Amino acid sequence: MKTAAAADEAAAIDVLVLAFASDPVVRWTWRDPSVYLASFPAFARAFGGRAFAHGSGDYIDGYAGTALWLPPGEHPDGEALDAVFVRSVPEAIGKDGAALMEQMGRYHPREPHWYLPLIGVDPSCQGKGYGAALMRHALSRCDRDGAPAYLESTNPRNITLYERHGFERLGTVQVGTSPPIVPMLRRAR
Repeated sequence: MKTAAAADEAAAIDVLVLAFASDPVVRWTWRDPSVYLASFPAFARAFGGRAFAHGSGDYIDGYAGTALWLPPGEHPDGEALDAVFVRSVPEAIGKDGAALMEQMGRYHPREPHWYLPLIGVDPSCQGKGYGAALMRHALSRCDRDGAPAYLESTNPRNITLYERHGFERLGTVQVGTSPPIVPMLRRAR
């Protein structure tokens, strides 16, 4: 396990591009493969890229997987996210997406917490325990700080992984034609 520094950003983002290529919500947002490939790296940087500056991004086994965590008090870059959505998301999806983001915000904890915008494993490396190792590593930080952890699962296949690590479902968010998103919280330990 290594901490992802600024020099690791491109490789870490590339792993996330591979990992999210079949994610239901991400591919609902960017159905066209060429638009997805052109847009997702900027989205990932805006959504979780601040982890690189805070030393809270991790990667494993030569970028087989990566996780971008935002420490308490840190948030995604809202302006950059808006810019990515405006230039790359079809209007109908964008309207549903904005409502989806608003609903997700209702579940986001108000108390200081660690936030996991993005975690992914290269599809060729999945099933080898990399996702679990990335989770254990980051959750030890949360436990050290006595802070809760929060995420939104955009893929139902990942929910059991999160539950095994102590996350509980808070509800389900769905708007229009969007796939469901499951906000999840791991209480402070």
